[in-house]
Amino acid sequence: MGCYIGERGKIGTQGLWSFLPPVYRQCTVCYTDFWSAYAKIFPGNRHKNVGKETGLTNHVERFNNTLCQRVSRFVRKTLSFSKKLENHVGAIWNFIHHYNLTIAPTL
Repeated sequence: MGCYIGERGKIGTQGLWSFLPPVYRQCTVCYTDFWSAYAKIFPGNRHKNVGKETGLTNHVERFNNTLCQRVSRFVRKTLSFSKKLENHVGAIWNFIHHYNLTIAPTL
C-alpha cells in the first residue's frame, strides 16, 4: 500500500492521477472543486467540477470529519502523533479498512 503526497498544482495533480490504480482511472468520476489544475490533468469524462451547493461533496466531507474524529493523529496538538511515516500510514490504513467493514452491511 502507498500514498501520494504532493503540491496542489499541475505537477502534484499529475502525480495524483498517475498514482491512482488503472481501474480507477478508467471507471471513476472524480468530483473536485474548481481548481484549474484538476481540469488540465483529469480527463473530461472522469472529472466534474462541483461546488458545495450541489451536495456532491458531502460524502467526502463526512468521511474527512469521521477520519479526524477517529484517527487522533489528524487533530492538532494531540498525544497520538507518529514520528515515522509508516506508522502514520498504518493508522490510516487500519481506519479505512475498519470503516469499510462497518459501513458495507448498511449499503
